[in-house]
Amino acid sequence: MNRFRFKVHEIIFEADTPLGKIFDILLLVMILLSVGVVMLESVEGYRLEWFWLFDIFEWVFTILFSIEYLLRIYSVKNPLKYIFSFYGLIDLISLIPSFLGIGLGTNNIASIKTIRSIRLIRIFRILKLIRYVKEAAALKKAFLASRQRIIVFLFVVFSIAVLMGSIIYMLEDPKDGFTSIPRSIYWAIVTLTTVGYGDIAPQTPLGQFFASIIMILGYSIIAVPTGLISVELSRTSLNTQSCRSCSLDEHEDDAKYCKICGDELNPIS
Repeated sequence: MNRFRFKVHEIIFEADTPLGKIFDILLLVMILLSVGVVMLESVEGYRLEWFWLFDIFEWVFTILFSIEYLLRIYSVKNPLKYIFSFYGLIDLISLIPSFLGIGLGTNNIASIKTIRSIRLIRIFRILKLIRYVKEAAALKKAFLASRQRIIVFLFVVFSIAVLMGSIIYMLEDPKDGFTSIPRSIYWAIVTLTTVGYGDIAPQTPLGQFFASIIMILGYSIIAVPTGLISVELSRTSLNTQSCRSCSLDEHEDDAKYCKICGDELNPIS
């Protein structure tokens, strides 16, 4: 029984084995199909003509996702830790709208079922040979590692936006849209991020020159967080081994024990 539970855990939670990759791909296909069905069901013409087919699809997807959720709980040593983990809550939330929709027999809740699309995050655990998927799988860890520098960077950008918004407020006429410092700061943020809605624009030559400087500065600022995260991505481990006790999946390639709870990662070879 322990060997069977270990095998189920390896297939469902990890993407290093052929069966694990196949499982993740099948799960991804089911998620895409279920979201597609919900989208089509929102079209009134399709819903009125094919309501019986949508009900069948919803029952099938609900049963399959429920089985997958129960298998995840069965394969881990501490079910409560998984249930209240990030992915565990996503799994549970993705099932609740389906059961509510079937039980209440209403279509008003159909749009909520698109929350299943959040589960597409799991796609980043498969096909590790693809370079950009590898980096995406480590993106969360890279963000956490560089969060202090990113926070400092955001404070600097905010300070620049406040300063530039105040200056442009003094340079431009209120009739051109710069009626207050907060509204001018909004313009500075839009310009600094190179979005450029165009709802407010400086009209004086000095204001336009100042806006040009902000635009050029915006291009250099955009590259800063990208560089910070890229450095951390190069240092991040891409191992997908998942601990059966605490569900942690961020281990070194040669790790034999979980670095959080100390449980053995591969007790059955």
